Amino acid sequence: MNELLARIIDAHGGMDRWKGFEKVDATIVSGGGLFALKDVTQDPNPRRMTVWLHEERSSVLPYGAPDQRTMFTPERIAIEKLDGALVAERYAPRDSFAGHQTTTPWDPLHRAYFNGEALWTYLTTPFLLAMDGVRVEETESWREGSETWRVLRAHFPGSIETHCLIQDFFGEDLMLRRHDYSVNIAGGFRAAQLTSDYSAATGIRLPTKRRAYTRGPDRRPIPEMLMVSIDISEVRFE
Repeated sequence: MNELLARIIDAHGGMDRWKGFEKVDATIVSGGGLFALKDVTQDPNPRRMTVWLHEERSSVLPYGAPDQRTMFTPERIAIEKLDGALVAERYAPRDSFAGHQTTTPWDPLHRAYFNGEALWTYLTTPFLLAMDGVRVEETESWREGSETWRVLRAHFPGSIETHCLIQDFFGEDLMLRRHDYSVNIAGGFRAAQLTSDYSAATGIRLPTKRRAYTRGPDRRPIPEMLMVSIDISEVRFE
C-alpha cells in the first residue's frame, strides 16, 4: 500500500477496525443546484443512507414515497417497496446516461443511480482507495492559504462505479479537505468538493459536511456555483 495512504487510513480509524464492519448507516440532507438543472425535485427532508463497505452496494430510504427505497449496485438500480415489491428497475444503468449533458433531465432511476454511486464513494473514503484494482500516487501538493495540502491521485478500475476513473484527494494533517473529480454521467462537469466538520463513529473518522462546486480553470472552486451539498449525521457502523 502507498505509504501516505496507509497513514491516512490509520488516521481515519485503521484498516483492521474497518474490516470488522459490514455496512454504515447515516442520515443525509442534500441540496445544491445540480438537481434543478436535472429537473428533479430535491427537498431538504432527511433520509437514511445505507452503504455496504466491502461491496459496491447502497440504499436510501425514503425515495419517492415514504414506503419506498432504492437499491444500487453497478449492475442494477431499482426502486422498491419496503416489502420488496418492485416499483422500477434498470440493468446496466450507467449506459442510460449516454449522451447526457449537464442540463439533460433525469428520471427517478437516473437520480437514484447518482445518489447510490456518489454516497457509496463518499462514505467509504479513504478506505476504498485500498480496494483491489485501485492505484494511487502522490502528486504535486496544493497551496490553500497558509496551508500545504498533500494530494493523492486515485486511478479506479472500470469495475468500480464512481464519478470518473481518475480523482484527486487533498489532505492536511492526514484528514480529507477536498475531493476533485469530473461527473461523467452529467456531461463531465469538473467538481471540487470541500469536506469539513469531522466526527467519529465507533472509532471511524469521517467528514460530515460536503460541498461540491464547479471547478474553474484555475482548479479552484467557484463559490457561486454550488452543485451539491450533503450534511451527514447519526452515523452508525454495523
